[in-house]
Amino acid sequence: MKRRIFVAGLLATALTSSAFVAQRAVSAASAAPKNTNWQYYAGTLGGTKYAPLDQINAENVKDLKVVWRVPAAPPEAILNGRKQVVGNNFEQTPLFVDGKLYMRSEAGPVVAMDPLTGKVLWVDKQAKEVGRSRGISYWTDGKDARIFALDGSTLIAVNAKTGERYPGFGADGAVDLRVYADPRPNSPIKSYSWSSFPVVIGNTVVVAGVPELDREKAPPSAKPALDAPGDIRGYDARSGKLVWTFHVIPRPGEFGYDTWKNNSADINGLGGTWTWLTADEKLGYVYIATEAPSNDFFGGHRPGDNLFGDTILCLDAKTGKRVWHFQTIHHDIWDFDHPAPPTLIDITVDGKKIPALAQISKQAYVYVLNRVNGKPVWPIEEKPVPAGNIPGEYYSPTQPIPTKPEPVDMQQLTEKDLTDFTPELHQQALDIFKKYVPGNTVYSPQRTDQEIIMMPGTTGAANWPGAAFDPETGKLYVPFVRNAVHSLDIKGDDNSSFDYERKADSERNLEIPFPGASQRKAAKPGDMTELPLTKPPYGGIAAYDMNKGELLWKVANGDGPRNHPALKGLNLPPLGSHSRPSPLVTKTLLFMGEGRDGPNGPSLVPPWAGGTKFQAFDKATGKVVWQMDLGLGTSGAPMTYMYNGKQYIVVTLGWHDKTSEVAALALP
Repeated sequence: MKRRIFVAGLLATALTSSAFVAQRAVSAASAAPKNTNWQYYAGTLGGTKYAPLDQINAENVKDLKVVWRVPAAPPEAILNGRKQVVGNNFEQTPLFVDGKLYMRSEAGPVVAMDPLTGKVLWVDKQAKEVGRSRGISYWTDGKDARIFALDGSTLIAVNAKTGERYPGFGADGAVDLRVYADPRPNSPIKSYSWSSFPVVIGNTVVVAGVPELDREKAPPSAKPALDAPGDIRGYDARSGKLVWTFHVIPRPGEFGYDTWKNNSADINGLGGTWTWLTADEKLGYVYIATEAPSNDFFGGHRPGDNLFGDTILCLDAKTGKRVWHFQTIHHDIWDFDHPAPPTLIDITVDGKKIPALAQISKQAYVYVLNRVNGKPVWPIEEKPVPAGNIPGEYYSPTQPIPTKPEPVDMQQLTEKDLTDFTPELHQQALDIFKKYVPGNTVYSPQRTDQEIIMMPGTTGAANWPGAAFDPETGKLYVPFVRNAVHSLDIKGDDNSSFDYERKADSERNLEIPFPGASQRKAAKPGDMTELPLTKPPYGGIAAYDMNKGELLWKVANGDGPRNHPALKGLNLPPLGSHSRPSPLVTKTLLFMGEGRDGPNGPSLVPPWAGGTKFQAFDKATGKVVWQMDLGLGTSGAPMTYMYNGKQYIVVTLGWHDKTSEVAALALP
């Protein structure tokens, strides 16, 4: 009898406990926000790619399902006869604001979608061109709500409710970005493109991109510029009126002009940005990570440090005035332009709270600066770097090298870093390695007499996807790739009108040829024809504790070439895919796909790049806790939002021989 009472007591306790857990779950659900926006491309204006959502967690992530999946281009009925072209490089990330998803489509600059079904609600019907931009921006003053995007060489504003353009914005609803307020006479603009998008801070739309020079319209009396300057501009969000212009290639009398020796700023251009912009709304500052001046691999026509190329630039968003700057590379001759924006992070170092930013880089460094004044959080030291032997080239004697945190991946290729899956593969790698001069620093310059090894290569360590930051734990998550290339200076065409320019070919991978298929151009798409010269991981993600400036862990992401015929029977773990997936971090998990396949060119991306799995990682260890095969690679950065009490994750997908799609995942 006592035993029965004891068992009954256990049952009663279990029921009470279950009721308590159920009640706690109901209370938590009631306390959770019903709707949570994803108003910016990277979740926040500071580019953190973070959302404080926890409905999807380590316990239930296994139950995630695809709740809708639609083609990336709208139905023909909506296009009004316009042609749609959707390739595998569909690198879009939607916004979610007040019950609508907004994104770019290959059929038009702005599309609104139903967040429950993916159904297209409206498309910008005045679209002329698609352009290359990867995103859009949202602005509201509480009454009016606008979407800003690129349409060809114009900046447009679209009504977020209706999809209609504003006739009073610019000229007939568009601002021609080829029109400069004070153009240089030798730099007329043919077209204006960007791979990023405008950022809106306050009532100012800030634009930074890459112009193309129209040399045919240059005055005969003026020596044509090498390229047009990628100036940064601020426009009024309501009228489209140009408010300010910041010259990234300084004009005579402006700050930084003296860093271009021999008045070389007068004939040089670019120095804009390939990546998107971040901002601190409280400070009123916008942060721009600029690219290299022209051209990528030779700078004999631009002696000096060349401000504001390869610079983290802080501007006052209202006036365009420079607040501070930090140049990460003096006189870039490696094509190491900034691939991603500064991520704004609030950290505590030695007990002191610091409003900071973290700038990841192709060269594997992470530059950490105080975002108020631009001063390094940890010392960044000017250290001597070697000079090359190219006639007419200028070589900066030093480069700024961060002391903390440590680089995200290797920066020098040595014999111990060569692949050793088998003795035969190691010997082949060693034979290839001995043909080149290994760079003894990330800033080893090209030579005319022998090819050198660049490590990292011109596609990075870090690249376009950018980092993600968890403000609750202070952890920064950085995707990376490992790719060695060989590089040799090549003299330009003597008959060219730009005979002062030299060119260099430094975008050829260092790989072990696979017998019978050494010419990748002859291989079918997706064939695995070559193996990397280095040990893995060939792609992965690293986690830093930014309060301490320490690397916590680094893991491979994706299978990579583990199934290559030359590796058959080795039963290898994931080796990491050489692709560009983007991270998403929530209160509970880190999400990232394997990235799309398909080359940016056969010399840049290996045939085994990418993968079709979408994964959740443990934020503390990097261990994969869940994965789903989506059949396509993640081509865009994933985002998340809460709608009607349910958390969704949306990601754009692409593959070389498939139609790009947009997919949403949620719990049943």
